[in-house]
Amino acid sequence: MESATETAADTAAAEVADTAGSRPAPERARARLRRRVLTGSLAGCLVLGGVLLCLPGEKADRQAPAPAPGAQAQAAVRTGVAAALPDLTVLIGEREARVRARPTDARSWAVLGAAYVEHGRRTADAATLYPKAERALRTSLSVRPARNAEALVGLAALANARRDYPAARSWGEAARELAPKRWTVYPQLIDAYTGLGDPKRAKAALDRLLELRTGPAVLGRAAAVYRDRGWREDAAAALSDAAAGADSPAERAEWLERAGQLAWERGDREPALRHFQEAVRLDPDQRAAQAGQGRALAALGRTSEALSAYQVALAKQPLPQYALELGELYESLGMAQAARVQYDLLRERVRREAAGGVDGELVLGRWEADHGDPAAAVRRLDAEWRRQPGIEVADALGWALHRAGRPEEGLRYAVIATDRAHEGTVRSAPYIYHRGMIERQLGRDGAARRHLEEALRTNPYFSPLHARTARAALLALGEPSVARVPEFT
Repeated sequence: MESATETAADTAAAEVADTAGSRPAPERARARLRRRVLTGSLAGCLVLGGVLLCLPGEKADRQAPAPAPGAQAQAAVRTGVAAALPDLTVLIGEREARVRARPTDARSWAVLGAAYVEHGRRTADAATLYPKAERALRTSLSVRPARNAEALVGLAALANARRDYPAARSWGEAARELAPKRWTVYPQLIDAYTGLGDPKRAKAALDRLLELRTGPAVLGRAAAVYRDRGWREDAAAALSDAAAGADSPAERAEWLERAGQLAWERGDREPALRHFQEAVRLDPDQRAAQAGQGRALAALGRTSEALSAYQVALAKQPLPQYALELGELYESLGMAQAARVQYDLLRERVRREAAGGVDGELVLGRWEADHGDPAAAVRRLDAEWRRQPGIEVADALGWALHRAGRPEEGLRYAVIATDRAHEGTVRSAPYIYHRGMIERQLGRDGAARRHLEEALRTNPYFSPLHARTARAALLALGEPSVARVPEFT
């Protein structure tokens, strides 16, 4: 008679068949990053907008022959880096065939689940692929309940992809308890702690990761933590090294897209655009870089090209955030009807993603605050804050409260998002803009002027709609008054 575990695995395998085809010390670690950047520069890298990049084609000439597509994708998904979509398709087909033939192969189930997560992330097909990923990963656990850290890490990655940070923390901490030296646990814990507004634990997880491992995947994760703590030079250096050391075009494109985003956040339009363009050249399926091109092109006044870039990104990776950005670009151009089409698409995409377990309350709340019902935005974002109080949510909730006529309450959250004393160390022009506008509403003209100037100094092009509003508000505030200094004789 079959065991319950074998029966569960057989059932899961049948479902697959039915759907087939569808620093030792932190400071020393940071110093090590800088040394590697200097070494990379001697190897022929150049400076583009403060981030070092190797010349296209240099690295490829020295590389050994690439592994087979399935093997390359498997190595990528097991280490949490980007894999090319065609390679992912091959890997998924191979693992589906494997678990149909051997339904008690726990490792293949875990790899299959991780591949589904990555494919869903790259295509925004959460409704189809995230439930399949969960079934595969839970089947892996049912087949091998003990000492199955790979499945636990996969479930943490899935929860992070769904923006379910409490679940990601639970799965990640369970994996760490089981296998504390398994380095792939720590990137998932970094994402979970960041989403829960716990930067100290995120930094501690990074420090442990740097003790256990080096390489592009670790450097990319380090860059994200450094960026969140306001260490932009360290983040840029880490991304430069990650891109130079990437094992595949898709992985290198991922780090270049992040470098482009970092350049964009500090208002470096041309360098950001070059990073995004190179990422798309290396990996035509790098839709985040195509959306990034849309942002940079719009800031450069190349509006038609910007609209086209956004439309291409949305066609292949229809994320709600892209629809919101494109809608606001249309609105800034006076194209209200086209903007409404994108806002309708945003709501529909959030509904579809919810079928895959994705939490879309943050992007919905942001849209409601500026383009819908601010009171509804407050309800959504207040619940989100109670569940997972990250910096992004603090900023959005503070702004929604302001838009709903409650600026005193809103300022509390805006301070959390921007004040270093409250761990608000992200140098974000939109966050600083929100704080400045709330302070202006409260009659705190000096603070408002200071923060609006800082937002525009950080990135004068942060939004086609709101950067214009920030400039108008700053003009209306006028120059600071200077009290007459008494004369002493």
